[in-house]
Amino acid sequence: MNVFFGLDQLPKFHHAVVTIGTFDGVHLGHQVILESLKQRAASIQGETVIITFEPHPRFVISPNQQAISLLNTLDEKIENLRIAGIDNVVIVEFTKAFAALEATDYIKHFLVEKFNPHTIIIGYDHQFGKNRQGNFQLLESMKHTYHFALEEIPMQLIAQNKISSTQIREALQSGDVRKAALYLGKKYSIQGTVIEGRKQGRTLGYPTANLHIEEPFKLIPAQGVYAVYASVGEQVFKGMLNIGTNPTFTDHNQVHIEVHIFNFDQNIYGEKVKLIFVEKMRDEIKFESLAQLIEALDADKQHALNLLQND
Repeated sequence: MNVFFGLDQLPKFHHAVVTIGTFDGVHLGHQVILESLKQRAASIQGETVIITFEPHPRFVISPNQQAISLLNTLDEKIENLRIAGIDNVVIVEFTKAFAALEATDYIKHFLVEKFNPHTIIIGYDHQFGKNRQGNFQLLESMKHTYHFALEEIPMQLIAQNKISSTQIREALQSGDVRKAALYLGKKYSIQGTVIEGRKQGRTLGYPTANLHIEEPFKLIPAQGVYAVYASVGEQVFKGMLNIGTNPTFTDHNQVHIEVHIFNFDQNIYGEKVKLIFVEKMRDEIKFESLAQLIEALDADKQHALNLLQND
């Protein structure tokens, strides 16, 4: 898959079949559009082109609203589109000037001049341009002028797969990682760098890797204890994860992401670890004693092993 950052070095695409969107999560709803894109490109011996944006348009259009949490980092989105079998991804910087483009200029100077599309495929409710004035009807009225075909993903087809990034975010924020996986078509994951922790888990017989997530807008699921897979280098291990404030030890509100990896004793400080969520097992609890905490950790480990064995 070819990835282009910006518009300056774009090639002349061959029979480009184009769609546009943020594609956060590249979930099953998005995949309806991607399949239509690939089928159309195959039928004309063309190539698929995804136009997506960085940063997320909402950060530019509504900067004073509550910050949105994203299902994918840019790297994750690119990887998901590669797995989906897309030929070309173009990352366009979303700026205030870009957001202010009149819808007709967006079509002429952006879509047509930069991409020379053979076919544009969009959802029935797609909007673009200044104040979101552009829509399918405007593209329909200009397709003969600029010589592109236009296809709409019908409301009925999207409704059958009515999955939104918002639904997935809500599931994750409530800890329902199984529902999120069902909507995404894959398990949700986060990746971070292992940093020095307080080493309290080691004294309990459950040493943990403490993760720092570099991307500030990456969505972290609800606090609690999870069964997870931990990907370290080329290997994948089973484990259990705590997201929370460690109330048994402290009374502060700083959230930590700590994974205990089963049958693992390597030094991985400074390395990247990817956590793949399987199921939330329980909420985080303040225990009255370390003995109660260890008893709970023993039960958590067995529960996690059972879940992962049957996954």
